[in-house]
Amino acid sequence: MRRLDPRKLLLSKWTATLPRQREKHFLVTELFHDEEGVLREIELQAVLTRRSQRLDWRALRDDAHWRIGWR
Repeated sequence: MRRLDPRKLLLSKWTATLPRQREKHFLVTELFHDEEGVLREIELQAVLTRRSQRLDWRALRDDAHWRIGWR
């Protein structure tokens, strides 16, 4: 598990280690905070298909599923 700074996630690039439907490279396009200003979720957009998905930002710390940067 890697350490991430939630303030630096916007527009960061990620590579899925187990790509589905040829979607391998992703970009963080939006951050979702709760009413207290704490980051809860992010929106990842696939570069190839432009499909977006929301997930907990802590999921990016899992080395088995995500790598930082495009590889």
